[in-house]
Amino acid sequence: MPAKSDPVNLSVGQYAERIRREMIPLRKPFSYYFAGLPLTDEDIREYLEEPIAALPPSVLSQLPKISILLVPYLERVREKGTAGKHGEVVRSAPPSEDKVSWTSCVVSREEAVLAFALKDQEVAEYHYHFYNLLAQLVADQLTSATLRQYADLLREEIRIKVHGEVDEASWNLKQTVLGQKNPERETRVGKDYIRQSFIDTLTLYLHGICCDIDVETGPRQIPSRYLRRRLQLLETLYPPPSGYAVFPEEAQS
Repeated sequence: MPAKSDPVNLSVGQYAERIRREMIPLRKPFSYYFAGLPLTDEDIREYLEEPIAALPPSVLSQLPKISILLVPYLERVREKGTAGKHGEVVRSAPPSEDKVSWTSCVVSREEAVLAFALKDQEVAEYHYHFYNLLAQLVADQLTSATLRQYADLLREEIRIKVHGEVDEASWNLKQTVLGQKNPERETRVGKDYIRQSFIDTLTLYLHGICCDIDVETGPRQIPSRYLRRRLQLLETLYPPPSGYAVFPEEAQS
């Protein structure tokens, strides 16, 4: 598949508007466009078709229209007229190290534009970022019942002093929650922690359905038996598609 023309220096939102008529449809609700990249049919399967095919139907039903941009590089820039708010610009040349960004998510009433910088990024890292952005979109659509089930699980973990988390963002928020006089009390930072923990755990769950991944061990990692409880809850909420498994013992021989 031939490469498209090199991208110009536009913000992700502006760039999406510029190439909207050239978006290539995938299965609903996804379409994509690649720029300045010699992607083969095998690349399309690995970067798009396979990770999308592994998504649970109940996750797909909660996603808005999604336009995926596969670009060489993304540069983090400060948006004009904002107090420290940042966005991303599509680049054909690598930005300086302190301005490198791997992903961008621009959400409007019509769609979510997900941009991924593919140069210098391994496929496994791309898959993680892909599922992490989707998990954020799902978190924005959580029903009160689903949120309550996950929150109850976290509060039980806090009550019995379960150490660790799934990823750094939720780990940092958990430390703030644990530093409160009553960690189980409902607070703003507590809500932020629940949401981030849900995102990090759902990212791992979706990534694990698609790919054979190893959970990194370390002093910040939640013990496996408690992680399994979370994944079992997500499995009931978002059953994997036919032919896919969450746990090794569920895989068809």
